[in-house]
Amino acid sequence: MTTGQLSGPLVRAPYRGGSDPEESGRAMTWVEHLEDLRRAILICLIAWAGASTLAFAFNHELIHLLERPLQLALAHRARSPFGDHLIVTSPIEGLTIPFKVAAAAGVVASFPVIAWQAWTFVAPALLRRERRLIGPFIVGSLLCFAGGASFAYLIMPIGLSFLSTFLGSNAIYLPDLGAYLTFFGVVIVIFGITFEMPVVLCLLGACGFVTSHQLTRWRLKAYFVIVAVALVITPGADPFTPSFLALALIALYEISVVAVRYALRR
Repeated sequence: MTTGQLSGPLVRAPYRGGSDPEESGRAMTWVEHLEDLRRAILICLIAWAGASTLAFAFNHELIHLLERPLQLALAHRARSPFGDHLIVTSPIEGLTIPFKVAAAAGVVASFPVIAWQAWTFVAPALLRRERRLIGPFIVGSLLCFAGGASFAYLIMPIGLSFLSTFLGSNAIYLPDLGAYLTFFGVVIVIFGITFEMPVVLCLLGACGFVTSHQLTRWRLKAYFVIVAVALVITPGADPFTPSFLALALIALYEISVVAVRYALRR
């Protein structure tokens, strides 16, 4: 091995498909590793910038879509002088909010490119059996996060309606758009991350750390932990959001028990 080279499975040439890198890979230098990383980061930045630019062109439609849960909640209040419209309290939020929404939408839209670049950079460090495990893990993670985000979007009007009417009919409710979008993003991320529980449990089961029998035996303790976590991590003060989150996680736990049993049998 010459100076400046690395040996071992972590330094094979990037896997681009075709032959197995375990059989045809070659050692790479530090410079080649950094060059490959730089190329992957550059492609990700270009994809994000392009997607964000396209999203900015449709920022009105995106903001309207994000406002929909709160607008449904405001429809039950008659004393708001602005009806179901939101207010902006900062003179610069009229410009910063569309940029923030476009940047977030750009991350979502360009995520397939980002995930693919990360996969092509990491794949050479994995053995064939490891790649067979990581592939479904990544796909399952994306689907579970999308499912959690969608579920949060659907149930959010219930919690927001409770919060907007809790003070009674004499209070004038004037929600700020910037604060609402921050709250919206936090709820989406919380639901998306917690919905990754089946993927984590299935991965632990496939690696042999847990079994379906153990998960069944831990059911009551798991339910208690799920309810406690749902009450702590949800940002709203309404009782509906943590309740829906806890019920969804309990259902996902039971699905995980079945999935782990099937994975171990495979």
